[in-house]
Amino acid sequence: MTGRRTVRIAMNGVTGRMGYRQHLVRSLLALREQGGLDLGDGTTLWPEPVLVGRREHALKEMADRHGLTEWSTDLDAVLADPTVDIYFDAQVTSAREEAIGKAIAARKHIYTEKPTATGLAGALRLARRARGAGVKHGVVQDKLFLPGLLKLKRLIDGGFFGQVLSVRGEFGYWVFEGDWQSAQRPSWNYRREDGGGIVVDMFPHWEYVLHELFGRVTSVTAHTATHIPQRWDEHGRPYAATADDAAYGIFQLEGGAVAQINSSWAVRVNRDELVEFQVDGTEGSAVAGLRNCRVQHRSSTPKPVWNPDLPATEPFRTQWQEVPDNDTFDNGFKAQWELFLRHVALDEPYHWDLLAGARGVQLAELGLRSAAEGRRLNVPEIAL
Repeated sequence: MTGRRTVRIAMNGVTGRMGYRQHLVRSLLALREQGGLDLGDGTTLWPEPVLVGRREHALKEMADRHGLTEWSTDLDAVLADPTVDIYFDAQVTSAREEAIGKAIAARKHIYTEKPTATGLAGALRLARRARGAGVKHGVVQDKLFLPGLLKLKRLIDGGFFGQVLSVRGEFGYWVFEGDWQSAQRPSWNYRREDGGGIVVDMFPHWEYVLHELFGRVTSVTAHTATHIPQRWDEHGRPYAATADDAAYGIFQLEGGAVAQINSSWAVRVNRDELVEFQVDGTEGSAVAGLRNCRVQHRSSTPKPVWNPDLPATEPFRTQWQEVPDNDTFDNGFKAQWELFLRHVALDEPYHWDLLAGARGVQLAELGLRSAAEGRRLNVPEIAL
């Protein structure tokens, strides 16, 4: 087989920051700029985006800017088009379940941002419907494709840590309140009634990172807070922040390791990257961020001594060794898009599906419940 094969992708929610920058520009348009996706059999897969959204003017302006010809405010009409192969969703969470349900009914393959639904019941319902319809489905789990975490995975696979004892994660930055500096995130993120909150946004990420690298989460203990009670929206109007903007979680992992992850939109950054994970094991430790990863092996671990009466003489941060790239790392969103497109075109294996997405929704749901009830909750395994 030779030649070019077109795959038409309905992209709903691309007027939003993530849908536009990461999925349209840095993934599908980047694939087009490189000439398409080489399938390895002489065929090139050519992605053809069909932009979908509510704001006609924004869609037209975006299409004109990038030389695209197809856009629509009528999702039902797009899904009824038999030439559309894939439905992608980057809308607000509260609108996602209904739209994906329509796409499954129209027998479109599904690729979606997370969380896949506002609750576990809805997320499982989508996974079961997709399986029943026989369509392929995938959920964005972009952090697995970050250079820093790919280096961390290399260390794990090579047995560097020995027995993993603990994982400590720090994520977050100060999101401006919006009164005298415009906020970096949309206002709906801070309204629970609109599906906002850092737990529903970030716990699905932590679920797949922990699950894929260290083991399934078996219990969760969480504390949440709304540190900034009032913010200002995109039009400069004050509103009450009803959703959590910080979460402090402890996760027991299958195999015995413990993970502690702080997530906050009300913290000023004093670390090298916006997210960092420290992994401590019997044979060595590592600190991984978005791009970099540093290690300290058992054989080169210094001997700190606690003495509050003397100034520290150990230059601790200089005693770690940088893990080399040893590879070329592409944009993580684009890398996962390529895998999903190969899954659709060639039926290659792909396990980041709607069931994996449902596990993230489950952890967020249990995290919120743990915080509300003030107790540790078990995380049962789920299946279709």
